[in-house]
Amino acid sequence: MGIIIDGKRIAAEIKEAMRKRVESLKEKGVQPRLVIVLIGDNAASQVYVKNKINACNNAGIHAELVKFSSATTDEILAFLKKVNEDPSVHGIITQLPFPPNIDEDTVLSSINPKKDVDCLNPVNAGKLALGIDAIAPCTPKGIMKMLDYMKVDIKGKNVVIINRSRIVGRPLSFLMLNRHATVTICHSKTADIPKHTKEADIVVVAVGKPGFLKKDMIKSGSVVIDVGINKVGGKICGDADFDVMDKASFITPVPGGVGPMTVAMVLENTVMLAEKFGGTHD
Repeated sequence: MGIIIDGKRIAAEIKEAMRKRVESLKEKGVQPRLVIVLIGDNAASQVYVKNKINACNNAGIHAELVKFSSATTDEILAFLKKVNEDPSVHGIITQLPFPPNIDEDTVLSSINPKKDVDCLNPVNAGKLALGIDAIAPCTPKGIMKMLDYMKVDIKGKNVVIINRSRIVGRPLSFLMLNRHATVTICHSKTADIPKHTKEADIVVVAVGKPGFLKKDMIKSGSVVIDVGINKVGGKICGDADFDVMDKASFITPVPGGVGPMTVAMVLENTVMLAEKFGGTHD
């Protein structure tokens, strides 16, 4: 039976550490401030944003939601220009997914790289890919923190990531590569996913399909990181089948695993940007 990685407990420790760092910033005259932009009425996004704002405010970070029920790309760009230039704002998040009328690449490219909490500006994403010091996206960073907390050695390990998105799979692959792992990314066009997962020391699954990862798809002793969030019969579950626990050495629960860590990394990234750049974002 695998050991469950308690992301909620690890996240609580990180949040407390951030609260102390916020206090130190305030003593220096810096009040960390995060602006989250939400476009449209995606129900899941509203829940995620609420959790981020509550966690930030509890840690002393001034977090605020700016909601556009509907907007054009130009309207979002005009708003981002204001917060990019506002020295009191240290972090910006544009909550994904956007409505189909919004030009995602243009909007993400317009975020000031020095305020880019989710590492979605191509400048920061490129630095991450090249192994240059940069802010790391919240979910991948949270995954790496969990593995480190549980003392899971990454160097030389075979890692399979079943996701190629710009917010999970791709950046996580770079973080793993930077730590000397051998990384395989699988996706919807991969011919034989079990062939890869059966050889993996670490499997990260984020496909949005409940029970996708079965026990017979992993080898004994592997580490399973479940990023999926699905609702089945009114209950939240992940992408890994329950019986995966029988073979895995470590596994993250859903809920209570990667989700709380993502929120904790929003705090940490905002604090890091406030510490690094303060009121200067030229």
